[in-house]
Amino acid sequence: MARSTLSFPGNVPAFHALIFLVLLSPISAGHDYHDALRKSILFFEGQRSGKLPPDQRLRWRHDSALHDGATAGVDLTGGYYDAGDNIKFGFPMAFTTTLLSWSIIDFGRNMGPELKNAVKAVKWGTDYLLKATTIPDVVFVQVGDAYSDHNCWERPEDMDTLRTVYKIDKNHPGSDVAGETAAALAAASIVFRSRDPAYSRLLLNRAVRVFEFADRHRGAYSTSLRSAVCPFYCDVNGYQDELLWGAAWLHKASRRRQYREYIVRNEVVLRAGDTINEFGWDNKHAGINVLISKEVLMGKAEYFESFRQNADGFICSVLPGISHPQVQYSPGGLIFKAGGSNMQHVTSLSFLLLAYSSYLSHAEKIVPCGETSASPALLKHLAHRQVDYILGDNPLQMSYMVGYGARYPRRIHHRGSSLPSVQVHPAHIGCKAGSRFYLSPNPNPNVLVGAVVGGPNSSDAFPDSRPFFQESEPTTYINAPLVGLLAYFSAHP
Repeated sequence: MARSTLSFPGNVPAFHALIFLVLLSPISAGHDYHDALRKSILFFEGQRSGKLPPDQRLRWRHDSALHDGATAGVDLTGGYYDAGDNIKFGFPMAFTTTLLSWSIIDFGRNMGPELKNAVKAVKWGTDYLLKATTIPDVVFVQVGDAYSDHNCWERPEDMDTLRTVYKIDKNHPGSDVAGETAAALAAASIVFRSRDPAYSRLLLNRAVRVFEFADRHRGAYSTSLRSAVCPFYCDVNGYQDELLWGAAWLHKASRRRQYREYIVRNEVVLRAGDTINEFGWDNKHAGINVLISKEVLMGKAEYFESFRQNADGFICSVLPGISHPQVQYSPGGLIFKAGGSNMQHVTSLSFLLLAYSSYLSHAEKIVPCGETSASPALLKHLAHRQVDYILGDNPLQMSYMVGYGARYPRRIHHRGSSLPSVQVHPAHIGCKAGSRFYLSPNPNPNVLVGAVVGGPNSSDAFPDSRPFFQESEPTTYINAPLVGLLAYFSAHP
């Protein structure tokens, strides 16, 4: 691969330059990115809830939660378990669906035969989100009582914990989760536009309706449903960014002037400088700026110029060697942000680096960062280094993707993976009977192929142990942006 270019002025401290040089070391040529791509998509089949289809490839999983929604008189079967437990949280599920869709929109052409599986992964999410938004001005946002679930260690196939249904409505608003749901439906409508026009129209029409509800009845779902969703997926950042994110995807999907005007009218939401490099299920700031900037860089939307400036600011804030309190790099070169499940930040921020690099390349632009400047090639290189770290180029020489490489996490914090499968052990395993498997030092009996765990700590250390859930638990929203990254690097190694 060609060396990336970055200018170093004379007054840049040698220490900063050293960090740049470490992170710009040659890319490993030893990774099979297409194999990693295939596995990263296969992971989503291991997270499926509901009636599994005949073409299910992870055969140790079986049907589960077939009565979800029954207590509320609705069908809420299907969808994804977000992580290693058996709850269906609508907020991260919608974000996962949005990022899977964005991965396909920007990098689907690089997916080869895996494109069809990536599209199936999106549809498994959108089919559920359509069910959850069937009733006007109501969004079902969670199935399962998290406290009841977390008190047990059970296979999803055995689940006998409470499957309480939680919803938002006019009197109990949730603009954050509804805004993200609208974003997911709108983004997916682009994925299906040429593949299934009728389904695409259904998704877009539903996105419009859900967004109108989110905007008209404003409030945080964390306030309306605090005891159910906090501290698990409590929206600390507020709901204004999800409304802007939803509008951005609706504008991209529909090209309707009302969404352009909404975005311009509400850009003030993004003026808080301390969140410029935040992007994940809770905070959409950096993602909004990068998504909207594409049009500016294509020369089509000068009225969005402030978003491009914000996107440039995001890029500068994550460059190694440029001091920023929120983004650090481990000694081995991994992006690190405080809090649990660090790999969610690694994959989401790397996805934005790669997407913005692509937009800059087409516009023949670079990002000015004070005394230095970052080229599209540099941004690609930084994203590439993060992907290679995940796949094994790190101090422990361990792949953090289960089933990829010779050495990977064997004791992940995941109920279905850690308990014997239904084929091996047909008898029911009760709530507390699973504890001995949780506490066992033995490797998980079922390999959740493609799962990327929360990852090592800030000093590159990793305990391969179920109780260390912040490091050893996989999530759908770690993998969703990684699908796009691996697609690109499988075609441009």
